[in-house]
Amino acid sequence: MLFKSLEFKNVHGQKVKIIEIPVLEDDSTYQFMLKVRLQTFIANVYANPNPKRVYSFKEYLKKVLKWPVYEQIFKTEVLKNNA
Repeated sequence: MLFKSLEFKNVHGQKVKIIEIPVLEDDSTYQFMLKVRLQTFIANVYANPNPKRVYSFKEYLKKVLKWPVYEQIFKTEVLKNNA
C-alpha cells in the first residue's frame, strides 16, 4: 500500500505534518469515505491552537473506524512460505 504525507501551516503559522495517508485505487469503495475523514481531520488540526508537529492519519482512522472497515482499507496480502 502506498502512503502520502501532507505538510502545511496552521492558523498560527506553525508547520504541521500529517503522515500515513493511504492512497486507494480509483474504484475503491472506501475512497469517498477517506476523503471526507481526511478533510474533517485536517480542519480539526488546522484550528487546533496547540498542535503537535506530526499527526498520523492511520492512527486517527484506527480510533474512529470500525475494525472490519479499518482492516479492509489497510489489508496486507499474506505471502506464501514467507517469500
